Amino acid sequence: MNEPRTPIYQWGQKVSVQADIYNDGSYPDKEAEALLVSAGSEGEIVQVGFHEEAKIPVYLVEFPGGYVIGCFEEELHAEQKAGSVAGLL
Repeated sequence: MNEPRTPIYQWGQKVSVQADIYNDGSYPDKEAEALLVSAGSEGEIVQVGFHEEAKIPVYLVEFPGGYVIGCFEEELHAEQKAGSVAGLL
């Protein structure tokens, strides 16, 4: 059995998204495929969970405009990973 991959980012950490994020239907008040967040936009991780089948971390990131979007590690960037962020274990 595969063990879940350890998250490299933590709750409360500032991150930026590496590519544009479009509406996949998660925001019914926005047009389908509308741009929600532009590449380089900064947000804050508000929850860390796991994709059950893939056993990889999924991060809920709150971006300006009130968008809370699930992102994978590959979609995010931070100046420091969780292990080197002061005060985070």
